[in-house]
Amino acid sequence: MLLALAGDVRAQDTQQPRPRRQFITVSYDWLYTWPLHFDKHPLEDILGVPIDSADPPYDYRTEDGRTLIDVTEFKRRNRAVGAAVYPFGLSHGATLGIRGSIEQLPDIRVRFDGPSPIAQYEFTGGVAYDVGAGVYVADRSAGWGLGSYSFLIGGIGRISSDLGNGRRYFAEGGGGLQTGPFGFELSVKFGWNKLSEPVEHRFLTVPINMRATVSF
Repeated sequence: MLLALAGDVRAQDTQQPRPRRQFITVSYDWLYTWPLHFDKHPLEDILGVPIDSADPPYDYRTEDGRTLIDVTEFKRRNRAVGAAVYPFGLSHGATLGIRGSIEQLPDIRVRFDGPSPIAQYEFTGGVAYDVGAGVYVADRSAGWGLGSYSFLIGGIGRISSDLGNGRRYFAEGGGGLQTGPFGFELSVKFGWNKLSEPVEHRFLTVPINMRATVSF
Protein backbone atom coordinates (compact mmCIF):
# COMPACT_ATOMS: atom_id res chain seq x y z
CA MET A 1 0.00 0.00 0.00
CA LEU A 2 2.83 2.40 0.87
CA LEU A 3 4.56 1.67 -2.43
CA ALA A 4 1.32 2.37 -4.33
CA LEU A 5 0.80 5.71 -2.53
CA ALA A 6 4.41 6.73 -3.23
CA GLY A 7 3.90 5.93 -6.93
CA ASP A 8 0.74 8.08 -7.04
CA VAL A 9 2.59 11.02 -5.45
CA ARG A 10 5.45 10.75 -7.94
CA ALA A 11 2.97 10.64 -10.84
CA GLN A 12 1.24 13.79 -9.58
CA ASP A 13 4.56 15.61 -9.17
CA THR A 14 5.52 15.02 -12.82
CA GLN A 15 2.30 16.47 -14.24
CA GLN A 16 2.85 19.93 -15.70
CA PRO A 17 0.24 22.60 -14.83
CA ARG A 18 -1.74 23.70 -17.85
CA PRO A 19 -1.85 27.42 -18.75
CA ARG A 20 -5.17 29.13 -18.16
CA ARG A 21 -7.04 30.03 -21.34
CA GLN A 22 -7.05 33.69 -22.28
CA PHE A 23 -9.95 35.27 -24.17
CA ILE A 24 -9.06 38.96 -24.61
CA THR A 25 -5.85 40.88 -25.38
CA VAL A 26 -5.66 44.68 -25.37
CA SER A 27 -2.67 46.52 -26.81
CA TYR A 28 -0.94 49.85 -27.30
CA ASP A 29 1.03 50.06 -30.55
CA TRP A 30 4.04 51.99 -31.80
CA LEU A 31 4.13 52.06 -35.61
CA TYR A 32 6.95 52.82 -38.01
CA THR A 33 5.46 53.03 -41.50
CA TRP A 34 7.15 52.53 -44.86
CA PRO A 35 5.55 53.64 -48.13
CA LEU A 36 5.35 51.01 -50.85
CA HIS A 37 5.23 51.75 -54.62
CA PHE A 38 4.67 55.43 -53.82
CA ASP A 39 5.40 56.42 -57.43
CA LYS A 40 2.47 54.33 -58.66
CA HIS A 41 0.09 54.96 -55.75
CA PRO A 42 -0.86 57.72 -55.24
CA LEU A 43 1.32 59.71 -57.71
CA GLU A 44 0.39 57.93 -60.96
CA ASP A 45 -3.23 57.75 -59.78
CA ILE A 46 -3.30 61.54 -59.34
CA LEU A 47 -1.37 62.57 -62.46
CA GLY A 48 -2.52 59.76 -64.76
CA VAL A 49 0.93 59.35 -66.36
CA PRO A 50 4.02 57.19 -65.63
CA ILE A 51 6.33 58.45 -62.88
CA ASP A 52 10.14 58.23 -62.65
CA SER A 53 12.60 59.11 -59.91
CA ALA A 54 14.14 62.61 -60.05
CA ASP A 55 17.31 64.38 -58.98
CA PRO A 56 17.32 66.45 -55.78
CA PRO A 57 15.70 68.62 -54.63
CA TYR A 58 12.76 66.72 -56.16
CA ASP A 59 11.82 63.13 -55.41
CA TYR A 60 9.90 62.16 -58.58
CA ARG A 61 9.01 63.50 -62.02
CA THR A 62 6.67 62.55 -64.81
CA GLU A 63 8.21 60.44 -67.57
CA ASP A 64 8.14 63.40 -69.95
CA GLY A 65 9.80 65.63 -67.33
CA ARG A 66 7.09 68.29 -67.46
CA THR A 67 5.96 67.86 -63.83
CA LEU A 68 8.35 67.69 -60.86
CA ILE A 69 7.19 66.19 -57.57
CA ASP A 70 8.42 66.98 -54.07
CA VAL A 71 7.28 64.75 -51.18
CA THR A 72 7.50 67.30 -48.39
CA GLU A 73 6.20 64.98 -45.63
CA PHE A 74 5.58 61.31 -44.97
CA LYS A 75 5.14 60.85 -41.23
CA ARG A 76 6.55 57.44 -40.34
CA ARG A 77 5.98 57.31 -36.57
CA ASN A 78 2.39 56.81 -35.46
CA ARG A 79 0.33 55.16 -32.71
CA ALA A 80 -2.57 52.72 -32.41
CA VAL A 81 -4.71 50.89 -29.87
CA GLY A 82 -6.32 47.51 -30.40
CA ALA A 83 -8.00 44.47 -28.93
CA ALA A 84 -8.12 40.80 -29.92
CA VAL A 85 -10.83 38.33 -28.89
CA TYR A 86 -10.39 34.55 -28.93
CA PRO A 87 -13.86 32.95 -28.90
CA PHE A 88 -12.47 29.48 -28.06
CA GLY A 89 -9.64 30.69 -25.82
CA LEU A 90 -5.89 30.97 -26.38
CA SER A 91 -3.67 28.42 -24.64
CA HIS A 92 -1.92 25.72 -26.72
CA GLY A 93 -2.19 25.12 -30.46
CA ALA A 94 -4.25 26.97 -33.06
CA THR A 95 -7.36 29.04 -32.39
CA LEU A 96 -9.53 31.68 -34.03
CA GLY A 97 -8.74 35.32 -33.28
CA ILE A 98 -10.77 38.45 -34.09
CA ARG A 99 -8.86 41.72 -33.85
CA GLY A 100 -9.97 45.34 -34.05
CA SER A 101 -7.81 48.45 -33.97
CA ILE A 102 -7.83 52.23 -34.23
CA GLU A 103 -4.67 53.26 -36.05
CA GLN A 104 -3.11 56.58 -37.02
CA LEU A 105 -2.19 56.80 -40.70
CA PRO A 106 0.85 58.76 -41.91
CA ASP A 107 0.45 62.44 -42.74
CA ILE A 108 1.38 62.81 -46.43
CA ARG A 109 2.14 66.10 -48.20
CA VAL A 110 3.19 66.31 -51.84
CA ARG A 111 3.87 69.39 -53.99
CA PHE A 112 3.56 69.35 -57.80
CA ASP A 113 5.52 71.77 -60.01
CA GLY A 114 4.12 71.65 -63.51
CA PRO A 115 0.93 70.38 -65.17
CA SER A 116 -1.19 68.61 -62.56
CA PRO A 117 -4.87 68.30 -61.58
CA ILE A 118 -3.90 69.73 -58.17
CA ALA A 119 -1.04 71.93 -56.98
CA GLN A 120 -0.63 70.08 -53.68
CA TYR A 121 -1.77 66.80 -52.17
CA GLU A 122 -2.37 66.73 -48.41
CA PHE A 123 -3.53 63.66 -46.52
CA THR A 124 -3.61 64.58 -42.82
CA GLY A 125 -5.48 63.51 -39.70
CA GLY A 126 -5.93 60.01 -41.09
CA VAL A 127 -7.33 57.31 -38.80
CA ALA A 128 -8.10 53.71 -39.79
CA TYR A 129 -10.79 51.69 -38.00
CA ASP A 130 -9.89 48.07 -38.78
CA VAL A 131 -11.44 44.70 -38.00
CA GLY A 132 -10.09 41.35 -39.11
CA ALA A 133 -9.94 37.66 -38.31
CA GLY A 134 -7.33 34.95 -38.58
CA VAL A 135 -5.41 32.16 -36.92
CA TYR A 136 -3.37 32.41 -33.71
CA VAL A 137 -0.97 29.58 -32.82
CA ALA A 138 0.19 29.62 -29.20
CA ASP A 139 2.60 27.77 -26.91
CA ARG A 140 1.84 29.50 -23.63
CA SER A 141 3.31 28.61 -20.26
CA ALA A 142 1.50 28.32 -16.96
CA GLY A 143 1.81 31.07 -14.38
CA TRP A 144 4.64 33.52 -15.08
CA GLY A 145 6.55 31.21 -17.40
CA LEU A 146 7.65 32.56 -20.77
CA GLY A 147 5.43 31.55 -23.69
CA SER A 148 5.10 32.51 -27.33
CA TYR A 149 2.55 32.76 -30.12
CA SER A 150 2.22 33.77 -33.76
CA PHE A 151 -0.69 34.97 -35.89
CA LEU A 152 -1.84 35.73 -39.41
CA ILE A 153 -4.98 37.81 -39.98
CA GLY A 154 -6.72 39.77 -42.75
CA GLY A 155 -9.58 42.21 -42.77
CA ILE A 156 -11.16 45.48 -43.84
CA GLY A 157 -11.25 48.99 -42.49
CA ARG A 158 -12.73 52.45 -42.78
CA ILE A 159 -10.63 55.62 -43.13
CA SER A 160 -11.46 59.09 -41.86
CA SER A 161 -9.19 62.05 -42.60
CA ASP A 162 -9.09 65.79 -43.29
CA LEU A 163 -9.04 64.88 -46.99
CA GLY A 164 -12.19 62.76 -46.79
CA ASN A 165 -13.32 59.25 -45.98
CA GLY A 166 -12.18 56.03 -47.58
CA ARG A 167 -11.84 52.30 -47.12
CA ARG A 168 -9.03 49.80 -46.97
CA TYR A 169 -7.99 46.17 -46.88
CA PHE A 170 -5.15 44.77 -44.83
CA ALA A 171 -3.17 41.64 -44.00
CA GLU A 172 -0.98 41.29 -40.92
CA GLY A 173 1.39 38.66 -39.61
CA GLY A 174 3.65 38.48 -36.59
CA GLY A 175 4.21 36.97 -33.18
CA GLY A 176 4.93 37.71 -29.58
CA LEU A 177 6.28 36.65 -26.20
CA GLN A 178 4.23 36.54 -23.03
CA THR A 179 4.79 36.05 -19.33
CA GLY A 180 1.68 35.90 -17.20
CA PRO A 181 -0.81 38.45 -18.59
CA PHE A 182 1.87 40.76 -20.04
CA GLY A 183 3.40 40.46 -23.48
CA PHE A 184 5.18 42.10 -26.37
CA GLU A 185 4.35 41.67 -30.08
CA LEU A 186 6.14 42.46 -33.31
CA SER A 187 4.26 42.37 -36.62
CA VAL A 188 4.15 43.70 -40.18
CA LYS A 189 0.89 44.99 -41.65
CA PHE A 190 0.18 45.62 -45.34
CA GLY A 191 -2.56 48.24 -45.83
CA TRP A 192 -4.24 48.98 -49.19
CA ASN A 193 -5.90 52.37 -48.72
CA LYS A 194 -8.45 53.86 -51.15
CA LEU A 195 -9.86 57.40 -51.24
CA SER A 196 -11.96 59.33 -53.76
CA GLU A 197 -10.75 62.91 -53.03
CA PRO A 198 -9.32 64.95 -54.70
CA VAL A 199 -9.36 62.22 -57.36
CA GLU A 200 -9.79 58.46 -57.09
CA HIS A 201 -6.46 57.19 -55.73
CA ARG A 202 -4.81 54.59 -53.55
CA PHE A 203 -1.70 54.29 -51.44
CA LEU A 204 0.04 51.39 -49.73
CA THR A 205 1.36 51.49 -46.16
CA VAL A 206 3.59 48.91 -44.48
CA PRO A 207 3.88 49.67 -40.76
CA ILE A 208 6.16 47.67 -38.49
CA ASN A 209 4.14 47.34 -35.28
CA MET A 210 5.59 47.03 -31.79
CA ARG A 211 2.87 46.26 -29.23
CA ALA A 212 2.67 46.15 -25.46
CA THR A 213 -0.15 43.76 -24.53
CA VAL A 214 -2.22 42.70 -21.53
CA SER A 215 -4.33 39.53 -21.76
CA PHE A 216 -7.19 38.16 -19.69
